[in-house]
Amino acid sequence: MSILIREGRSEDVPAIMELVRELALYEKAPEEVSNTEERMLKEGFGDNPAFGSFLAEEDGKVVGMSLYYYRYSTWKGRRLYLEDIIVNESKRGSGIGKLLFDKTIEKAKEEDCSGMMWQVLDWNTPAIEFYKKYNARFDEGWVNCHLDF
Repeated sequence: MSILIREGRSEDVPAIMELVRELALYEKAPEEVSNTEERMLKEGFGDNPAFGSFLAEEDGKVVGMSLYYYRYSTWKGRRLYLEDIIVNESKRGSGIGKLLFDKTIEKAKEEDCSGMMWQVLDWNTPAIEFYKKYNARFDEGWVNCHLDF
């Protein structure tokens, strides 16, 4: 298996959205995806990108991705937020997630971030076990909040 990890490009948006939809199915919430390719193209590859991404390619086909953006903590300073790390179901367990995660950590360090943050569903045992290998800290006592517009 020869995997190439590279930065996402505008022409990758259809493959990125396909991975997003696959993740939504895995997380039992496909109806929650309201993003579109047009919006992702504008917001990720326009004049003022809201996110960055790394893609995993095998034989020219996208098989995984990490999507990140920057946030600011008054306590810690600039942080990289890993929004999603997704690997095609048929490729999970093959090391692609590790390659993507390591590349995203590398990016956070290159950008002089004070750390990296992400969320994981409490029932997603494979992901939790993966993150434990990195000695990730799991916060308790925080409740996620959001507003939809």
